[in-house]
Amino acid sequence: MRMRRAVVLGAIMFGAGWTLAAAQKPEPGGYILEHDADVAAAEPGTHNGGGQTIGYSFFKKAPRLGLVFRKRALKPGSGIGYHEQKEDEIYYVLSGRGSMTIDGKSFEVGPGTAVLTRPGSSHGLKQVGAEDLVIMINYEQKVQ
Repeated sequence: MRMRRAVVLGAIMFGAGWTLAAAQKPEPGGYILEHDADVAAAEPGTHNGGGQTIGYSFFKKAPRLGLVFRKRALKPGSGIGYHEQKEDEIYYVLSGRGSMTIDGKSFEVGPGTAVLTRPGSSHGLKQVGAEDLVIMINYEQKVQ
């Protein structure tokens, strides 16, 4: 009788584990569509950069996404404060002008400029001129 219970209990646990594993397996394919207007949020300049920005955190709520895909519009006078980088991060300038400082060296950035910042470097970015500085920022994150 004990052996029968053990076999039945084992079969139930195996079936429950199999069902749980199947339920956790992601479905292939699919997509998520988001628009600027749906994700835009007024935010102060990040890393104590000052001023006002509009942040667009795309796919922030997407499960199991190991990538941050963000757009940021830096209003005149705003910036991203100088900070140490913890992971590879890519900045891409869509429009406007800015002054970027990496490891103490400053240079101008504008439309079409891409910058890869590496772990251990320090950097900051300031908007320059009358036009908003609009950038894309991408980096890896821990999968949630």
